Amino acid sequence: MPEYYLTRAEGEILEERAEEIADLFGGKVALVELGSGSAVKTRLLMEVLISRFGPLLYIPVDISRTALLESSASLARDFEDLEILAVAGDYADGLEYLSRGSGDPRLILWLGSNIGNFERPEAVSFLRTVRQTMSPYDRLLVGIDLRKDASVLEPAYDDAQGVTARFNKNILTRINRELDADFDLEQFEHRAHYDENLGRVEMYLVSASAQMVAIRGLDLKVSFSAGEAVHTENSYKYSRDEISSLAEGSGMFLERQWMDRDRRFSVNILAPGLAVPGRAVPGRAVPGRAVPGLAVPGRAVPGRAVIDSR
Repeated sequence: MPEYYLTRAEGEILEERAEEIADLFGGKVALVELGSGSAVKTRLLMEVLISRFGPLLYIPVDISRTALLESSASLARDFEDLEILAVAGDYADGLEYLSRGSGDPRLILWLGSNIGNFERPEAVSFLRTVRQTMSPYDRLLVGIDLRKDASVLEPAYDDAQGVTARFNKNILTRINRELDADFDLEQFEHRAHYDENLGRVEMYLVSASAQMVAIRGLDLKVSFSAGEAVHTENSYKYSRDEISSLAEGSGMFLERQWMDRDRRFSVNILAPGLAVPGRAVPGRAVPGRAVPGLAVPGRAVPGRAVIDSR
């Protein structure tokens, strides 16, 4: 899928900047990941952190227990000095864990520009919640896709291989399965449009013909006219100023920012700031100094994953 640059660009940044990211900490650090998935890109940081500071505690949070089991088993095989405490749950469950504190500074990862799936006010609200769980010595690493021309963005979300189209149509598959509907996927076309003013890629499913769809689980029939579009998803893009404002609105500040070579994507380090209304002021963090707090429940054992289902 050559048009979809986001994964490659983020991986490029992490590979090139992993040592600089480790430099933010003066000693042992715990690694937390929100929405960890396969944790492929996370390995780049694990290698450097283990090499630099020794045994590493990794706390992946993902809604899919299956994905956690598979990725944790793979990581445990490949990293002898990795301790894994996996949390099977949503973001709220992950944040609940974070709120309990840790004995070591934490690097919290939120990769893949997942922040773009939030409406802008919701993104600020979510980051503010993350901020409330952080000590002055923690850092939040966020991958954020940047604003750019529609000629780059629209093909990324409407690729020639049809991968994004199948992903978008999967919502119809779920409605058919879970609500006993009879959507004909062949009668809907995927469309991606970049709204430059709003700074977001909008995805639609467009009815290819006039049709009636029964959703029996809701005792409902829905008529579609030819060309009628259903707005299914948004992916917000940010400028550098917008990223700084995002951090400040959540009580943090933009400590470091890196971009890929084509300046399409950014990896950002957000640091806790002192609470000043309307403005985030850098705190006096001492990298590497342990913060008193409660230990995360469950004992993580090297080479073995502990799965905690919330």
